[in-house]
Amino acid sequence: MSTEPIRHLPVRPNLQQLKHQAKDFLKALHSEEPGAVAEYRQLCRSQGEPKEAKLTDAQYVLAKSYGLSSWPRLVLACQMTHAIWENDVSAVRDLVLAHPKLLKESARGMQDNWGAPLSYAATVGRTDIIQLLKSLGATDLQHAFERACLKGHIDIARDLLSAGAKPVPGSVMGPCETLNGEGLKFQLEMGAPLSDDKGDSLAPVACILETYSRNPEGKHLCLSIVAQHGVKLPATPPMAVHCGRLDLLEAHLKQDPNLFTRTFTHEEIFPPELGCNSDHRYALCGSPLGGTTLLHMCMDYDEHDIAKWILEQGGPVDVPASVDVYGFGGHTALFGCVISQPYRVGRGNPERLIRLLLSHGADVNTRASIRKELRFVEDETLHEYRDVTPRAISEQFHDQDWVNKPALKLIIEAGGVS
Repeated sequence: MSTEPIRHLPVRPNLQQLKHQAKDFLKALHSEEPGAVAEYRQLCRSQGEPKEAKLTDAQYVLAKSYGLSSWPRLVLACQMTHAIWENDVSAVRDLVLAHPKLLKESARGMQDNWGAPLSYAATVGRTDIIQLLKSLGATDLQHAFERACLKGHIDIARDLLSAGAKPVPGSVMGPCETLNGEGLKFQLEMGAPLSDDKGDSLAPVACILETYSRNPEGKHLCLSIVAQHGVKLPATPPMAVHCGRLDLLEAHLKQDPNLFTRTFTHEEIFPPELGCNSDHRYALCGSPLGGTTLLHMCMDYDEHDIAKWILEQGGPVDVPASVDVYGFGGHTALFGCVISQPYRVGRGNPERLIRLLLSHGADVNTRASIRKELRFVEDETLHEYRDVTPRAISEQFHDQDWVNKPALKLIIEAGGVS
């Protein structure tokens, strides 16, 4: 029997929604819907026929599909995470006293980076609950410390240091992943080495440049910090965008009047000398960035102010990306607004980027051919989209979580066709 989760449990699961989902699943079993029947046969401990399943069977299968051992354990996960988010100290105390194992098990009931309740509370910044869990004997101090730094909860991180946690090799990788400059700064001040757990000093820099996270101000601070710690960042226009340095971009423009129509290779945007992966898929972006302009970069990294400056300086809005030997490329910056990493991770205000482009006359019906291979998602296969408009690729894209729906609506309102 498979133990791999079929479904993704939200960070903050809703028990009422899960109860409704179990009832809907039971109806699907009684109707003998193929997908539900297949899931039942894969996960259910009962040997009975799906059409004879009871609500307890549906609940059990649902819990297993999320990677938990049982429905009661899923209920406890919902109760614990809800209590932590609500800062309900009494509820957390009652749960731990009634179920002592909860103190050391994952708050979400499954193996994940959020960890046990103490680490979960450190991630969401619940100081009172942290004090309670420490008094009850929670032992995941180190992981909780790293989770606090990852989210920039510096006061909590200090408290956990005084309780026995410490910076260790690799602990800076969390703030680099989330682009939390304050967390990175604190870790280094406390003596953490600027490296991963294997001692690779470039791994944190590569993580800052290639991470899925989007937080322009945090990224700028992270890169400033690593530069202060001796990392030599290349003096290139793409790196100036990464660093949010308009002053450097102004200097580049004086030297190169064609700066805004230049396209940059993947390696120029993600320098190998900074540890960036030779496998281009690990540079986690929406629309492909290899062979694109600085304006394309701004769309993917939510760099609204730099994009605005480029357009105010007379930069053209519809410069196409370079086209490779297979005919893929040619997409304008507008494509980066609809297949969007900032939208996917819920950072910033991605709609303002497309409004900016549209206000400067971006062509909503330009066409391009794009192939995309996502990483760390359910479907990691290569997909190809030939001769598509921004609207067409949005409607056809194989993972709709990446499609910026508000941006698509604006494109349709502007006359975009499929």
